[in-house]
Amino acid sequence: MTPSRDISRLIEIMAALRTPVTGCPWDLEQDFSTIAPYTIEEAYEVVDAITRGDLDDLREELGDLLLQVVFHAQMASEQNAFDFGDVVEAITRKMIRRHPHVFADKDGNLASSHVKEVWDRIKAEEKAERAARRPPEETTTHKSLLSGVKAGQPALTRAMELQRKASTVGFDWNDPRAVLQKIREETDEIEAALDRNDKQELAEETGDLLFALVNLARHVDADPEAALRTTNAKFERRFAYIERALKAQGRTLEHASLAEMDALWNAAKREEVR
Repeated sequence: MTPSRDISRLIEIMAALRTPVTGCPWDLEQDFSTIAPYTIEEAYEVVDAITRGDLDDLREELGDLLLQVVFHAQMASEQNAFDFGDVVEAITRKMIRRHPHVFADKDGNLASSHVKEVWDRIKAEEKAERAARRPPEETTTHKSLLSGVKAGQPALTRAMELQRKASTVGFDWNDPRAVLQKIREETDEIEAALDRNDKQELAEETGDLLFALVNLARHVDADPEAALRTTNAKFERRFAYIERALKAQGRTLEHASLAEMDALWNAAKREEVR
């Protein structure tokens, strides 16, 4: 099998990988839930390539992300649910419907300022149609205010959206200092869980602390995802300083004490403020 610019070749390759006996053992073991984390990871790789302005890398990463779509479609096809063609048809239908000012005579002269308004209206119509297709028991269950917050978002982003939604009905703090007090409470609870050495409780309390930190970010108008990316970059930069400093001394990380590495970390911090 040879490479090709035709999407059908990628679909054939994925089908071959998922063919029992002759396919790839790892690919055959996967299902939607095990592949989902890779799908998220590849989306982040696309964003990273865009952030770095690396178009060659972006080409590669978009291919990796496309593979995720093909992988999920192949597994769905094996269950006779849908295939890749159905995915393409669904999105093309959606895009045509959501752009009547481009693909239909109706509203053909729509001003750009009204495009989002039309998009949101059509999205709402599609959502109502999907709800109408669901089994009766789903449509009669309690509809939460938070139901509209998408479950597939990164956890930090979804925490922000959940908090924003709840704040629309007044379930919120008015002062970031109150959130700061909540953070202190959560750290105290983590300390108590450490004393009990309960791993499950520690995980839950850590989650509570992260949720409270997202709340603080929201109250000070900071994007927690962007803030964490900045801190990640800062950590990498300072750690690289430690590595370079030790290398200049003819030493490695493995042979340096924590106190020595911490001193170099502080030196890196001082370098940044000069």
